[in-house]
Amino acid sequence: MSSVVLLPYAPSSVAVARQRLSTDLQDSGVFSAAIDDAVLVVSELLSNALRHAHPLPSGMVRVAWLRSDDHIEVAVSDGGAATEPRAGRPTLSSLGGRGLGIVEYVAESWGVRHDGDTTTVWAILPAPSQSVNGQVAALREAG
Repeated sequence: MSSVVLLPYAPSSVAVARQRLSTDLQDSGVFSAAIDDAVLVVSELLSNALRHAHPLPSGMVRVAWLRSDDHIEVAVSDGGAATEPRAGRPTLSSLGGRGLGIVEYVAESWGVRHDGDTTTVWAILPAPSQSVNGQVAALREAG
């Protein structure tokens, strides 16, 4: 399962990306806690792109995800920024700067790719399905 979504360079795109990713992962049977983590990471990556980077030449940002086996790779592509994305170490009283630190904590790995004027920040997360040993998790059936 994979998807690529071009979204306007606007804060409202975060909610659209979250909903699309959540729906796709639910439809493919990913465990709900893993969906929550993937949605959180996409929110952080997309929010950072909107806050710190330029849009793609089309005026958009690209959000993509690829699920394979028990992992999902999420990626946000933009038109780049003056600085390289990196996890910050904010003080307790800082109002921001935690986004990539959260991604670093939740994801198995993350990084940055450059292709011309396009910067892509990606993360790989565990995405186990709700089926365990061929059986659907009991919590889903009880719900």
